[in-house]
Amino acid sequence: MAAAAPVAPPDNAQASGQQTGKRKGVQPLRAGEGHSFLLRRLHSLSGIVPIGAFLVEHIVSNFEAVNGPLAYAQQVKFLNGLPLVRVLEWAFIFIPLAYHALYGVYIGLRGRGNVNVYPWAGNWGYFTQRITGYIAFAYIIQHVWRQRFSGVSLPEHPGAAFHKVQVELHNPWMLAIYVIAMIATCWHFAYGIWLFAAKWGITPGNKARKQFGYVCAAVGTGLCVLGLIGMYAFISPKYANAPDDVMPAQPAGIVLPAPTTAAPGTTNPKQLGEVR
Repeated sequence: MAAAAPVAPPDNAQASGQQTGKRKGVQPLRAGEGHSFLLRRLHSLSGIVPIGAFLVEHIVSNFEAVNGPLAYAQQVKFLNGLPLVRVLEWAFIFIPLAYHALYGVYIGLRGRGNVNVYPWAGNWGYFTQRITGYIAFAYIIQHVWRQRFSGVSLPEHPGAAFHKVQVELHNPWMLAIYVIAMIATCWHFAYGIWLFAAKWGITPGNKARKQFGYVCAAVGTGLCVLGLIGMYAFISPKYANAPDDVMPAQPAGIVLPAPTTAAPGTTNPKQLGEVR
């Protein structure tokens, strides 16, 4: 992580004054050109707050799966019980995520990779940031649709959360997609923190950026390991064949407390994990 955004190699024909006509493709954006500076700063900021903060919370919440289906269901129930949770969900997750993803794809398609000409660390960082962004974008679309808007509705049935994820991860192809996406997303976030600090003047100078690079690498690695451990909990033999729903049905307008033991005839209580 030696430099921020690499500059594409100059067009020698244009530099010499020759008439080359229209170039194929779209020229990369220049900072401060039109509204691009403000939009890029907003894009950079949204990657840290609120999206980065949500990513950390999401990985930490999913790590609760290591304590069993019931503990995970309680975490899902708690999050969906927050005041104005649907307003928060759209204002601080869906809308910022859509802007960051779509504008990121727009920036990526307008840029030109140059690792074949200048294979430096900064250029490879820029290249992998674009690739991991595309991977994360595709993964998030299917993940949100499959886990949030299709099948059993988890906000109304938090007890089904563990089983729903478990069924999906028992598919080897989906498990591979989840693992790849976890690694790509954590890399994208970690390098995004480094770029944010460089662009916003938090780490002036190459020495500060190099040192901060180690911090970002540690953050990304730690989050990735945490996410992979939480992912493994869903397919661990310890919680094999989790019940479809570990919480009782709740009458309309009444919020019952989450059970601390398994309902009779559902499953072995030990499979539900301990409640912290």
